[in-house]
Amino acid sequence: MIYDIRQTTTYEYASKVASAHHELRLMPINRTRQRVYAAALEISPVPHERREGFDFFGNHVTWIGLEEPHDSLSIKVAARVAVEAPDDPTPGKTPRWEEVRAAAMMTSDIGATSPAHFLFPSRRVSLDPEITEYVRKSFPSGRPVFDGASELMRRIKADFVYEIGATSVATTPSAAYALRRGVCQDFAHIMISGLRGIGLPAAYVSGYLRTVPKEGRARLEGADAMHAWVMVWCGAGAGWCGFDPTNAILVGDDHVTLAIGRDYSDIAPIAGVVFSSGEQHIEVAVDVIPVSVAPARQTDG
Repeated sequence: MIYDIRQTTTYEYASKVASAHHELRLMPINRTRQRVYAAALEISPVPHERREGFDFFGNHVTWIGLEEPHDSLSIKVAARVAVEAPDDPTPGKTPRWEEVRAAAMMTSDIGATSPAHFLFPSRRVSLDPEITEYVRKSFPSGRPVFDGASELMRRIKADFVYEIGATSVATTPSAAYALRRGVCQDFAHIMISGLRGIGLPAAYVSGYLRTVPKEGRARLEGADAMHAWVMVWCGAGAGWCGFDPTNAILVGDDHVTLAIGRDYSDIAPIAGVVFSSGEQHIEVAVDVIPVSVAPARQTDG
């Protein structure tokens, strides 16, 4: 499936910003089963300094500096991206979760996609005993790892309420778990915390959902905004598999990947320092419009 993506992020400041430095992760890149045909990032006011590059996990990063006083900042993304649904493992055919845990702990790989980076607590994801016990119920002894992760995803959808405003970007997994409500970031962090708690590698993914649902299907939670989901390492054979606990669906061609990290703090779409006083107001508008079926299978990253 080919999508046209449009995102506009606007900051309005209560007082003039004297200067600012930002780190942006808003540009999609080519990945396995994802091809970027075109992408552009427009920033107003125009930065006096702009640099492009990649972080450790391979995500595209734009560093900008603004030295002229400004009371607003507009960042627009336009991209055309083709996405192909993955071939998910046959239920029951992935290794037992205990085998995957052992393999992850024994790996000597330290590359960007190694499960070793996604096993331990990170800045936004602590290991909470209550969350670990909640997750453990989906992983009885000998269960295939993909089956356990699929059930866990469905349980989170059933047990938690999607409610915008119930949490903030700073809400911890423990707090969201206690509330039993939140948004996609919270559900992803809860799932990651519990999976790491039982020794399974889990990564945080930011991206987009298609705006217009497929014929006969309900509209997905998280459309018209940036979305988040989880990738679970299911062993050397199956590799990384995507799970969307907000919607209880496997990640497929409805999902466009933007960035991958250990948690939200690794891949925040906009981060940085602003020299100003007073409050700021942010608005984000997203459209992910299907254009057509993608032409050929994409297999390169």
